[in-house]
Amino acid sequence: MSNKTQAIKVGIVGTGCIGRGLALLLSKLPEYQLVGILTRRKGPIGDLQVNQDLVTTSPQRLMEKSDILVVSTGDALYSTEIINMAFGFDLPVVTMDADTQVITGSWLSKRGQITESDGDQPGCLAILKEEITQMGFKPLVYGNIKGFLNQDPSVKDMDYWAKKQGFTLHSVTSFTDGTKLQIEQALVANGLDASIARQGLIGERSADLETGAMALAAEASKTGIVMSDYIISPKAPPGVFIVAEHDTDLASGLRTYKMGEGPFYLHYKPVHLCYFEIPKTLKRFYNTREVLLSNGAVPTTGVAAVAKRELSNGTFIDRGIGSFHVRGEAVKLADQPGMIPIGLLNQAWLKRKVEPGQILTFDDVEIPESLALTAWLETVMTYQQL
Repeated sequence: MSNKTQAIKVGIVGTGCIGRGLALLLSKLPEYQLVGILTRRKGPIGDLQVNQDLVTTSPQRLMEKSDILVVSTGDALYSTEIINMAFGFDLPVVTMDADTQVITGSWLSKRGQITESDGDQPGCLAILKEEITQMGFKPLVYGNIKGFLNQDPSVKDMDYWAKKQGFTLHSVTSFTDGTKLQIEQALVANGLDASIARQGLIGERSADLETGAMALAAEASKTGIVMSDYIISPKAPPGVFIVAEHDTDLASGLRTYKMGEGPFYLHYKPVHLCYFEIPKTLKRFYNTREVLLSNGAVPTTGVAAVAKRELSNGTFIDRGIGSFHVRGEAVKLADQPGMIPIGLLNQAWLKRKVEPGQILTFDDVEIPESLALTAWLETVMTYQQL
């Protein structure tokens, strides 16, 4: 276990926005020693504000020097291979990688020590849940907040915003068409013992946070589920929220402390600071091995690939997440047992014509063999045997 008098030796996997930002942050925190950054890129890493000598293309070299890994690649196939390898070195792994967690997180959690981090929306909701349940609140809705949604954005618009914001084209497209949010809320549903109301979630449109949150709470109460969902509100602030209930004999006390009349109480975290919050989880997981958030032992929710338009036989899909061919929608696995998760839809060829709005299944596509595919099929088999 840990030696708290020494700096924690951290290896980072991924040189995207999260990896680069975390590298710079850790270089300023004396509790941590950044020992390496794993990449698949060739040559120097642009906008990397730490020593380029820390960059390596050798997973083994990184793992031999690390006490703990942080993985944030957005590529479930690659991340699964690296995390599984890390377990062979007996390394704990912190992810900011919901894309990987919703596909192989359950399988990986049976093989080593892994947790999703605080900082992105799922981890922030897990932290908020810990805080409010210790006060006796009972969560009813785990909510994400989206200011806009365009399920079929143009290449021209996405290319403009990718360059303006410094993200990849795939990332900006997945933010805009809702895929990233659907993945996050699927992880929340699996990891926080919640469910989804329907395919693609409700996505309550509202002028403000409270009105939208309370509408979702009313729906959750009516259907008798703890719900993972989101609101769409251009004027709502960023962050995450939980709507919860409490015992009625404590309502007067909650009224005194400005929580409203009940029976639903809104708890809100105004920011999610991504890589700035990862060190909190690093320290917690390294010292205690206490999991903040996982995909659950047996997940019930996945993220399907839905065709944005008619796709012909022979269409090649380089990468499903952030694609202009498909977008992701959260689904109940019981309702869509044959669907292919959008995160597995890489280097895929369509074997038949697909209509707009159709969910792609394994029968529709040819994809390469991978450890992630094996892990998903084993996970689904476990679910179906229950």
